[in-house]
Parts: sequence; structure tokens; C-alpha cells
Amino acid sequence: MRALIGKEIRGFLGSLIGTIVIVVFLLLTGLFTWVFPDNVLDKGYADLGTLFFIAPWVFLFLVPAVTMRSFSEERRTGTIELLLTKPIAEMQLVLAKYLAAVVLVLLALLPTLVYWYSIGSLAVPAWNLDNGGIRGSYIGLFFLASTFTAIGLFASSLTESQIVAFLIAVFLCFIIHVGFQLMADFSVLGALEGPIKAMGIQQHYESMSRGVIDLRDVLYFLGVDAIFLLATRTVLQSRTW
Repeated sequence: MRALIGKEIRGFLGSLIGTIVIVVFLLLTGLFTWVFPDNVLDKGYADLGTLFFIAPWVFLFLVPAVTMRSFSEERRTGTIELLLTKPIAEMQLVLAKYLAAVVLVLLALLPTLVYWYSIGSLAVPAWNLDNGGIRGSYIGLFFLASTFTAIGLFASSLTESQIVAFLIAVFLCFIIHVGFQLMADFSVLGALEGPIKAMGIQQHYESMSRGVIDLRDVLYFLGVDAIFLLATRTVLQSRTW
């Protein structure tokens, strides 16, 4: 399995899509954080809230772009049949592709640590900022992106078309990111508002962004990841039914 993970990582890093994803993520987050109106400098206080607000929306489109070819291209070319005949379980194949995509997401996130250093240095006095909240936001953003990756793999396993896989993944990521939050805003739901919000990513991401790493939030992300990875394995297994 280690060899398969290495192959997938090299495939991502050696492909144009991997480079584009990292560059586009850093470009967009950099522009919103430092250049566009309401940026860090305009606010007049040391805070990276702009980065952690815009990053999930950038990932909403970039992560599906990374994962859209994971299984759809294998299905289109017929190589999926070859992979499934090798002495490797479907779940190992799914995990290899998942971990490789998560590594790419992590590589996109790491350079933004420069933003943290910059804003800390600019603060008066230096490093007078909510470091706990920033650490929590980074952890939450990583978990959010990993969940988007699991959803993207599931979408890619459903179709041979990369475009269709991309659209399905974006739709599902949007629903699980803010869809439940929007549903909960309807007053007719009454007492169901809390449980419905808890089903979406936003509430758990915002909780981590406050610097409090609650085990319930971590288990939520891990649980959603597991559901979509198991669903992806089921789709692959259904080809032999």
C-alpha cells in the first residue's frame, strides 16, 4: 500500500493539476488576505480571519478538481479493472488515493504559515494575536479539506466523466459545508435547529476556529470521512456484483 500511496503522490505532484491547485489556492488566499478590500492591513488589527473565511470556499472547488480524475479516469480507460485484480483490497486502493490527495492539500496549506509569521511580526507589540485561535483554525481547515477529499473520491467513483464527478463533488461539499446551516435557519424547524446545524461542517469548523479542539468536532470530521470512504469502497465492490 505504501508503494501505491507514493505512486499517487508522485502522480499528483508531477501533474499539471497538482501544481495549478497549489498555485491557485495560494494566489486566491493571498489576494483576499493582503490585497482585496477588507484585508488584514485594512482591519488595523492582527487577525487572519479573512484567510480562514475564504480558504474553505477555495477548497470547495479546488479539492474536487484534484479528486475528479481519481477513479473516473480509471473507469474511462479501463485500468480500474486491472487495479482491482491486483492483490490489494478495495479499501487499500481508496485509502491510497485519499491519503495522496490529503498530502497535496497539506502542501497547499503549509506555505500560508508565512501569513501567520507576517501578521505576528507586524502586530504591535509583536505576536500580540490569538495564536490559539489560529492554530485551531488551521487544524479545522485541514479536517475540512480532508472531508472534501473523501467526498470528491466518492463522486469520482460514481462516473466515468471527470466533469460530472467535479460537479457532483462541488454540490455535495456545498451541501455538507453550509447546506445544513441554511436549512437550520428556517424558523419552522424549531427545536431541530441545533441537531441540523450539527450535521454540517460549518458549526464544527467554527468551533475549532475559536481555538477549542473538542473531541466531538474531531470525531465528526473523522466520521464523515469514514462514511464517504466506505461508500466509495462499496461503489467499487458493486462492479463485481
